[in-house]
Amino acid sequence: MVRLKTKWASVALTALFAGAVMTGCTNSGEKSRSAAAESGTEAQTPSSDPVKLVWYTIGTPPKDLAKVNDEINKYIKDKIHATVEMKMLDWGDYSQKMQIIIASGEAYDIGFTSSWANDYFANAKKGAFYELDKLLTEKGPGIKQALNPAFLEGTKVNGHNYGLPTNKELPQQRVFRFNKTYVDKYKLDVSKVRKIQDLEPLLKTFKENESGFPPIPAKIAEFLPFDLPVNDLPFFGVPLGTKDYKLVNVWETPEASSYLETMNKYYKAGYLPKDVATQNDAGDYFKTGKWLVDVADAQPYADNLWSNDAGYGVVSVPMHDPITFNWSVAGSLQAINAKSKHPEKAMEFLNLLYTDANLINLIDFGIENVHYKKSGAATKEAIPDSGYGFPAFTVGNMMLTYLNTNDPADKWAKFKAFNESATNSPLLGFQLDTSKITTELANLKNAKEAVYNALFSGTIDPKDNLPKVTKKLKDNGLDKVMAEVQQQINDWRAKK
Repeated sequence: MVRLKTKWASVALTALFAGAVMTGCTNSGEKSRSAAAESGTEAQTPSSDPVKLVWYTIGTPPKDLAKVNDEINKYIKDKIHATVEMKMLDWGDYSQKMQIIIASGEAYDIGFTSSWANDYFANAKKGAFYELDKLLTEKGPGIKQALNPAFLEGTKVNGHNYGLPTNKELPQQRVFRFNKTYVDKYKLDVSKVRKIQDLEPLLKTFKENESGFPPIPAKIAEFLPFDLPVNDLPFFGVPLGTKDYKLVNVWETPEASSYLETMNKYYKAGYLPKDVATQNDAGDYFKTGKWLVDVADAQPYADNLWSNDAGYGVVSVPMHDPITFNWSVAGSLQAINAKSKHPEKAMEFLNLLYTDANLINLIDFGIENVHYKKSGAATKEAIPDSGYGFPAFTVGNMMLTYLNTNDPADKWAKFKAFNESATNSPLLGFQLDTSKITTELANLKNAKEAVYNALFSGTIDPKDNLPKVTKKLKDNGLDKVMAEVQQQINDWRAKK
C-alpha cells in the first residue's frame, strides 16, 4: 500500500458444527453430521443456529460499525450459515491488545496481522495462527484464484500458510517523489533520476533559488540492491541478482559506500535539515508544500493519490523495477486463530471476501445511500461525516471494490499488471529461525539504532565512521548471526 503521512497510520482443532443439537437426532444422525463436517460439506446440513464468528481487525472504530455489522450478517447468514462480530481496535493499540488476547487464550476466530502490526511471522512461528493449507484447498478456492501466487509463497512459514494477504499491490517499488510546483517553476528534468546521485543538479538549482527550507525535508528511505533476511537489520543480505545466495555485509559494499558518501555530501551542502538525524517529527511538509523531493513506496496511479492528498501536483520516478519481497507481501493479512472452534466457517467467510463484491464493498464502504452513493456501475462517492470508515487495504480482494468517481477506469487492471510485472526477490518465502541467535540479534539491533539515523541521513562522514560501526557490529555478534543465517538459507534452498 502507498505510505503517506498517515498511520496505518498489518489451530489445532478441526471444527464440527456449532449450535444446539437438533431435537430428535439419533446417534447415527450425529455421526453423519460429524462425517459431513470432516468432509467439508457441513454447510449443506446446517444446525439450528448460525455459527457466530468473532473478528478482530485494525482501524479506528467508526460510529456506525454496529449498523454495518448488522447488514453484513443479514447478507452472509444464509450464504454460509454464520454471522460475524466485528471488533475494531485502534491503530496504536492493536498490536499490544492482540498480544494480550492471544496470550490469554480469549476466544476469537479471525484477526488482522501483518509485518508491521500484530507480527504475522512471529505469531505464526509460535503457533498462534491456524495452518491454512488444507482449508485453502477445501474452503478457499476463490482466494487461491484471486491472489497472485507470490502472495501465498511469500507468506509461508516453514512451508505452510497461516494468513491470507489482501489482494492489493504485491511488490515494492520505491520512488523519488517530487513537488511539481518547484519542478515546473525551475524546469527541473526529473525523468533521468534513478538513483540518489542523480538528484544533485536538481538540489543545487533549488538551493540557489529557494532559501527558506531545504529541498529534502527529512531523512529519506534508502534503496540498496539487497534482499535482507531481517528487514530491520539492514547490514547483511544477499544481492538481488545473486546466483550463489551468499550473504554479504551490505554496509561494506560499493553500493552502500556510494550512497552514504552522497548523503554526507548533500548534508554538508545544506540539502537536508541540520537536525535530520534527531528529527522526531519532520512537520507536515506534505501539506505546507515546503519540500522538493522525498522517497515513498508506490503503486499504480500513486501520483494521483498523493496530489489529491497534498492539494497540489506530485510526480514520481521509480528507483527500481517492481520487486516482491517477503515483507511486501505481508503488509496486510487476515489469520484464523489456532484455537478457533470454527476454522472452516472462518475460512468460508474469508473466501467470500475475495469473491463476493457486494460483501467486500459493504465492509469497506458501508451501506449504500447512507455512507456512500453510487456514481456509476463500479464507482462511488463517499458521503461526508456519514459515520462509517474502514481501512480497505486490510482485508479481502481490493480489486472487487468500487472506484472513486475520479479514479481511472483501468485502475485495478493496472494493479494486476503491476503485480504480474514484479520480479521475486531471492529470499522470497525464506523465514529465519531466530532461536539460536536471539541475544545477538537484540544486541545488533541496539548497535544499529545508535548509529543508523546519523549514518543514513548523511549527518556523519562514512569514511571516518563506517569502520568503527562495522567493528561494533562484529563485537555484537554479526559474524555469528551471518553464519547461522547462511546455514539456514543453504538448508532452505536445498529443500526447495
